Amino acid sequence: MQSENRFFDDLAKMVNGIAGTVAGAGREAEAAMRERAREFVGRMDFVGREEFEAVKQMAATARAEAEALKARLDKLEAAAKPAATAKSTAGKPAAATKAKAAPKAK
Repeated sequence: MQSENRFFDDLAKMVNGIAGTVAGAGREAEAAMRERAREFVGRMDFVGREEFEAVKQMAATARAEAEALKARLDKLEAAAKPAATAKSTAGKPAAATKAKAAPKAK
């Protein structure tokens, strides 16, 4: 049903046109904001999830290797300590005996 007054028809067409323009401008603004956000994130040097997980795995592997090497080093140091202690105690009495014998010889 059309009204007889063209003023209302023109007004309805104008409002529909404005609504379409506003909706289009909103879509363009949203697209522009998305693009700016992508540029901002790109400049921040963020890493992707896959790259993060790969580096995380490498760090866990390196940590496990370091702990294994530390345990091995502790074991080797513990094995070397009795040998070093035996050498140092064997050398001290002989030196002490020589030091005691020297003053008596004078």
